[in-house]
Amino acid sequence: MQVKGRAALGQLSDMDIRLLRVFKSVVECGGMAAAELELNIGTSTVSRHIKDLETRLGLTLCRRGRAGFALTTEGQQIYTETLRLLAGADAFRASVDEIHRRMGGQLNIAVFDKTASNPAAHIGSAIALFSELAPEVSLHLFVAPLNTIERGVIDGQFQVGVIPGHRSSETLVYEELFDETMLLYCGARSVLFEAQPAAMGWDDLRRYNFAGLGYHSPNMEISQQQRLSRKATGYDQESIATLILSGKYLGFLPDHYAQAFVLSGQMRAVKPALFRYSCSFFSIVRRSPQPSRVTRAFQECLLKAHGSTGRSAK
Repeated sequence: MQVKGRAALGQLSDMDIRLLRVFKSVVECGGMAAAELELNIGTSTVSRHIKDLETRLGLTLCRRGRAGFALTTEGQQIYTETLRLLAGADAFRASVDEIHRRMGGQLNIAVFDKTASNPAAHIGSAIALFSELAPEVSLHLFVAPLNTIERGVIDGQFQVGVIPGHRSSETLVYEELFDETMLLYCGARSVLFEAQPAAMGWDDLRRYNFAGLGYHSPNMEISQQQRLSRKATGYDQESIATLILSGKYLGFLPDHYAQAFVLSGQMRAVKPALFRYSCSFFSIVRRSPQPSRVTRAFQECLLKAHGSTGRSAK
């Protein structure tokens, strides 16, 4: 809703950029009080900045009150444009660094859920190599769902992503890094925990409630391929694990992540020789515009840490 009597935005100033960064933090933290620690300023100051931005734009960006924080329709549009603007500013800064042949600024990396416990994943080693190579670069590491990472790399919010392979986009460049084994698990309360039929096959599995990821992924592909009975949906590996622990659902988890639950007697794999699949993980960068020198350097560190020779996905 437009605030009456306000002029349209004219020249974009440094203060406008600062206010937009505050607004971005408030949205991503879910409110002004939550953004206080992120921004290291008081809630009253955060509120004043948002009010100043609304005045500057001539728009009401959010509702705040007893019902909690919520974006208006215009606020959601401004948030989307803010991401695009700040990504463009970061790209400009990276280009200037490129001209000076200096690796500085900020690098945003997004990694798929629960990769740290995978012994085949050496992302930490890649970060160590990169930190030695470019000590002036400020690293920002995010954990996000697969589709969020893809969209973020395409939009410029993230410069590098690490995701399981599922489908290819012409706008992204893929480099294979490591593999992951997924097994089907049941919780200790499940009827399958103590005894599993020896002749049990994929057809028999359809009699049991299945918990799967709610976005396009290898998890969704195999559940659709085998026509499993999806009765619950999760949006990260921990939510799938929680559903499995209820004893009411079966679900696929990375074997390295599920190991702690297995050792504590909370889960067990269901016929692991049969109910399993493997997926390869890839680093992704935007194809165009050409990635910055910093982005390319981190990509090379990822490949080196994983002993890869640059096996690109088709």
